[in-house]
Amino acid sequence: MEDERVTAVYYQGEGSFTIGDCAVQSPEAGEVRLDVAYCGICGTDLHIAHGAMDKRVKTPQVIGHEMSGVVAELGTGVDGFRVGEPVVVRPLDTRGETPADRGFSHISAGLKFIGIDAPGAFQRSWTVPAFTLHHLPDGVDLRLAALVEPLAVACHDVRRAELAAGETAVVIGAGPIGLLVALVARGAGARVVVSEVNQARLQFAKELGFETIDPIAVDAAECVAELTDGTRAEVVFEVSGAPAAALSMTQMASVRGRIVVVAIYPEAQPVRLFDLFWKELQLRGARVYEPADYARAIELVAAGTLPLERLISRVEPLERLPSVFEELAKGTSDIKIIVDCRA
Repeated sequence: MEDERVTAVYYQGEGSFTIGDCAVQSPEAGEVRLDVAYCGICGTDLHIAHGAMDKRVKTPQVIGHEMSGVVAELGTGVDGFRVGEPVVVRPLDTRGETPADRGFSHISAGLKFIGIDAPGAFQRSWTVPAFTLHHLPDGVDLRLAALVEPLAVACHDVRRAELAAGETAVVIGAGPIGLLVALVARGAGARVVVSEVNQARLQFAKELGFETIDPIAVDAAECVAELTDGTRAEVVFEVSGAPAAALSMTQMASVRGRIVVVAIYPEAQPVRLFDLFWKELQLRGARVYEPADYARAIELVAAGTLPLERLISRVEPLERLPSVFEELAKGTSDIKIIVDCRA
């Protein structure tokens, strides 16, 4: 097996990708080798492609983590899985957790993100720790299963919000994660309003049936007030990462509303702390996911109740991935691109 080689795409640093091959890695004790079927391109991959994470990603390295595939080989000591079984990977290596992390493995100080801190899924064969695997129901569409990882992010965000049926939720940002948050929130029985500055994404949100706000054309906070007869939103999800959104999110929230910050802000931003005091708001963070969120995401994919197919803009072969990153760098209207790693 060590002599077998498969196609992989390597990040070389400074925004450069190359196609190459890699040796198939037989699983060691506690590991599983997978035949990767599909892998989605996410916002983190784009940050890597832009060279923004060169201090963290060791090169040359295979990246990618939004995957689906089947079990190809089991290492010793692995129980509960069988060769040929469809699975997805929850790409968190939590073995660095300490008692100081208080049992929150998914945000532990020593957390390693597989596909960033370790080789990822943009390759035909991928070997990972067995504890990262989740079973998929037989017959599930593996293309849609590649959306389990970002869908689990959305499930975690909605769970952190403690969103209840009948509440109003505002989602700021209609990128892939924002749209998934909106879909999960609507599925939970909430009224969902989406705020987005990009006209193509705003139109797509409308086509998915959401009420929408263009914060460039109107005062978003006042618009939320009008839509809710002055009550405003019980929950606000900030998914855009825009400084203007960080400033306006508290204005959109109702009395004792919950604000969930999903976006990553690497730099300090102004926030209207007076609103937190005046309305007794709760400001909550939401980072990646926990096993329960993966289980819920798998349930949603299998149930077919969400229009996930509409989020897939195109499916590209693995060999085209370097060119796809170049296209994305120039700007496209794609929502989600899925890479076929079997091609």
